[in-house]
Amino acid sequence: MRSARRSGSAAAPVVVVGAGVAGLAAAADLAGAGLDVLLLDRAAEVGGKMREVRVAGAGIDGGPTVFTMRWVFDSLFAAAGRTLEGALALEPLQLLARHAWSGGGQLDLYADVERSSEAIGRFAGARDARGYREFCARSAAVYRSLKDAFIAAPRPSPLALVRRLGVGGLGPMLRTPPSSTLWKALAGHFADPRLRQLFGRYATYVGSSPFAAPATLMLIAHVEQDGVWRVVGGMRRLAEALESLAVAQGARRRCGAHVRRLLVERGVVRGVELAGGERIEARAVVYAGDAAALADGSLGEEVRGVARRFTPARRSLSAITWCVTARTRGFDLTHHNVFFADDYAAEFDWIFRRRGISPTPTVYVCAQDRGANGIAATSQSERLLLLINAPADGDQRRRTPEEIARHAGDAFAVMRACGLDVDVTPGAGVATAPHDFHAMFPATGGALYGIANHGPWASFDRPGSACRVAGLYLAGGSVHPGAGVPMATMSGRLAAARLLADVA
Repeated sequence: MRSARRSGSAAAPVVVVGAGVAGLAAAADLAGAGLDVLLLDRAAEVGGKMREVRVAGAGIDGGPTVFTMRWVFDSLFAAAGRTLEGALALEPLQLLARHAWSGGGQLDLYADVERSSEAIGRFAGARDARGYREFCARSAAVYRSLKDAFIAAPRPSPLALVRRLGVGGLGPMLRTPPSSTLWKALAGHFADPRLRQLFGRYATYVGSSPFAAPATLMLIAHVEQDGVWRVVGGMRRLAEALESLAVAQGARRRCGAHVRRLLVERGVVRGVELAGGERIEARAVVYAGDAAALADGSLGEEVRGVARRFTPARRSLSAITWCVTARTRGFDLTHHNVFFADDYAAEFDWIFRRRGISPTPTVYVCAQDRGANGIAATSQSERLLLLINAPADGDQRRRTPEEIARHAGDAFAVMRACGLDVDVTPGAGVATAPHDFHAMFPATGGALYGIANHGPWASFDRPGSACRVAGLYLAGGSVHPGAGVPMATMSGRLAAARLLADVA
């Protein structure tokens, strides 16, 4: 790859396109290294998918709600001579999530493995309690193997990954081959199908089906045991902390700046063109939006081949979400709650084969006012995010208010069957469907995680930070190392490191 010095003049800034967590992290690292950084985003404020929805005067998280892999953020702030604690109030969660099934049963999962094992023993018996402990040990081994060799490293080829893993790291991969699906691997640990549902849900953390995602995704279990935190005030505070960090390092940002095209001359990026026609010269560009917009030519024909174009069938999950204020009865919510129906396979058949939404969906509820001890911060209405999985078809169809209301009725029916009644305050709710996500993040169809992680090689289908256009670097949840807040943050840091190495 040619040096970033070849793109634009030395006096021109590095332009970061997209102010989600990846763009914010890249901007902080680049500005901290002494580069002039201009951060652009088409939205009215930074944060990307980490958005806050205003409902009846209250701010409710309308995007990611789980804070894990704290070491990623500790490292980012430490590189700037700061601490995460000085920028963000965090509460460690001992109770990770509460789960319930419409067919009967309730199970709490804890950060402490032994405590969870005891709960599983009471829920499903001693055999599955042993299976859980074995599953935890196996997921920890996979995580240790992939943390430095894959997650925190530049995108490898399959052969390069094998070389990075070495003899010690290959053992866990051979015991948990990516050619096996997560669902199949879980069957080797748990006899109770409800437990396979619970742990199979980890595939949805990266927008995928447990029936097609590789078994290596079991590493998410260890990520949660390593620590889950509640961000006091909501996840939006994390976006604000990252923005403050980037600005303190010297980065400039412009919101409401819609980048229409990346300007490329003779294979070298020269700058960006905004929707209003303004051109901004750049010495290098970090594109921190979805790679699908590059692949389909939305940002110019010159960068169409920078990322592979995938069919809609390869897209990850989208969702329908409802941000509401409501009173709840009959079920003691904690911060994270999951309500399951009986037929898990049918839900993913609906989404990935039939391209529809199951009439009995899994429902995730984030009770934002429930603190680390599980007690509601209010005795009246509380802030809730309700979410069900949906196909990423937002560029192909627009769901009507009647359809969205029907899906809401289905979701509320599943929650009632699990023991939870939700009385939404009249007029105090905002729904977001795949077509809304597509409008916010063009070229995605509403896919929230890039491409689905289906099959043993899907992780290698994501582009890395470097590409064939000199001076152009990629970051975000659709590129290596993958989807999720910490992974997207890591991608921003990898893009910044590659750019700085090329400049040097």
